[in-house]
Amino acid sequence: MKRAVVLFVVLLSLLPAFGQSPKLDVKAICEARSADAKKVGSPPDQNITDCMRDEESAKQQLNALWVSTPVAIRKRCESDARSLGTTSYLDLLSCIQIAQDTKSPPRKGRGKQ
Repeated sequence: MKRAVVLFVVLLSLLPAFGQSPKLDVKAICEARSADAKKVGSPPDQNITDCMRDEESAKQQLNALWVSTPVAIRKRCESDARSLGTTSYLDLLSCIQIAQDTKSPPRKGRGKQ
């Protein structure tokens, strides 16, 4: 019984709080991107400071969208990012924005005329 309770508490702590976007280590994300670029012999797209600034900006935008985004979309975006090994605020924000754009009905006045 104790094991079940401990396991439940551990798993619960890994999940983002209800209605809150995931908490990610922005510095680690940016350092990993830079290291990956070095491994393949290409220059990084941006320095770590700029990467961290962009991730923090994406985090703020994501926080504004997170609560109003359907749980199914949030879970799919988190799962996709984890499976690709690219979990970042920019990735999650892009995924949610794309999902919302494809869900929206086409606007009148656009298309063939």
